[in-house]
Amino acid sequence: MTSPVEPALPPTRRLAAIDLGSNSFHLLVANYQDERLQVVARQGEKVQLAAGLDDEGLLDEATMERALDCLARFAPFVEDIAPGQLRVVGTNALRDAANSQALIERAEALLKCPIEIIAGREEARLIYLGAAHALAEGGRRLIVDIGGGSTEFIIGERFEPMALESLRMGCVTFTQRFFENGEITDKRMRKAELAALSELANIRRQYRELGWEDPVGSSGTVKAAAAVIHAAGNAPEGVITREGLAALRERLIRCKRLDRISMEGLKPDRARVFPAGIAVLGAVFEAFGLEQMRYADGALREGVLYDMAGRNSPEDSRLKSLELLERRYGVDERQATNVATSAAALFGQVREAWGLDDDQARFLGWASRLHEIGLAISHSQFHRHGAYLLEHSDLAGFSRPEQRLLAFLVRAHRRKFPTREWQALPASVQRSHARLARLLRLAVLLNHSRPEQPAAAPRLEADGEALQLWLSPGEDPMLLLTDLEQESTYQQAAGFTLALVSSP
Repeated sequence: MTSPVEPALPPTRRLAAIDLGSNSFHLLVANYQDERLQVVARQGEKVQLAAGLDDEGLLDEATMERALDCLARFAPFVEDIAPGQLRVVGTNALRDAANSQALIERAEALLKCPIEIIAGREEARLIYLGAAHALAEGGRRLIVDIGGGSTEFIIGERFEPMALESLRMGCVTFTQRFFENGEITDKRMRKAELAALSELANIRRQYRELGWEDPVGSSGTVKAAAAVIHAAGNAPEGVITREGLAALRERLIRCKRLDRISMEGLKPDRARVFPAGIAVLGAVFEAFGLEQMRYADGALREGVLYDMAGRNSPEDSRLKSLELLERRYGVDERQATNVATSAAALFGQVREAWGLDDDQARFLGWASRLHEIGLAISHSQFHRHGAYLLEHSDLAGFSRPEQRLLAFLVRAHRRKFPTREWQALPASVQRSHARLARLLRLAVLLNHSRPEQPAAAPRLEADGEALQLWLSPGEDPMLLLTDLEQESTYQQAAGFTLALVSSP
């Protein structure tokens, strides 16, 4: 009798995420199998990037060194992670820092991985994804995540967010703003609470009208508040009550100074920013009329891992964002498909010579589909309008560098090559971005007459940055030849070579 064949288990993927927060840096390494994470390594350190921002919005050298030292300790945990399975994301402090690129370039060299600064609402989406996976099935939830420089608010059901917002208030920035001299008084606490209530006024009505059944908090401030309140016997474990929060506020005021805070359940390295975090949390309870909130373990880094696991699959959240843009701005689907098809054919011919990869092919295809969205605003300068929309829209799933890549490609797809915008890009991506833009420009020209079917891509060869394009006789070769001769002139002005060769 033969034994039944056991069904094959899905392959295990080793994923890693590093969260460069405004207060703390966190590392999470996990195995992903059967839609679940099994944690392999977890590390966290207080770096307090937000505290290192001066009045001009510049990170000081000491803070950057502190950040790099932390990342050097994280590096051994991710050195064996496969390419594409590690994401490093930066949040509010790196969004605000005028010189964030200086730190990013040094950190990328250390980790050998690109660093993505994510927008506030994208941060909120990822936080919700992480928290939702950590929670049992339930109804509509309010998720609140108090960070070092911002606080994220999400209402959602299951794994789908319904409202996302990121407000500029956090435990580090509010410490600098209201407790800079180290004193804790009722007046200072109330000023911090009123400032938070002012921020919350922008979303209070919308969120309360949507409603929720389960208020949940994530990350350090909420976790610490729940631990301290429970240790004092004022609430069950993992729960914050209105009464317990009020008693905690009074205890903090009695401490009088930040350097005198010592409470059971509170880690010493969080003590200095704890009163500001409690002020924000108190304002949340006040604005939303909460009686209690429970703590959930999942947060941004877990959300990053779950999001990464779904990337480049039908569940990729970026695909939904792009489809929404196409519908919103009335993209000509046939023309978008024709340009994308031609761009893919050109890409395939130079892929090996230019060392291009699947991810770059994906972005070239997406830019091809979106290159005309600016027409919804005006035909004049529509490439500029399209670039603006792509760079400044809230696109779920996309990091800021990814949105800037799409925006640059759309900006560069016609007329003069935008050398100023190109040279403003990080040096590490200038060459690859220019190469993709040159392919898109050619694909658009090949389909200039807006044919029924994609234009056949001519033979294309690359030698370094020089391109050679072989032209075959067609129904109306002069129109295409005129366009390509002008394109050769545009590329030459930008320092590139596009040679046109007539096929027999």
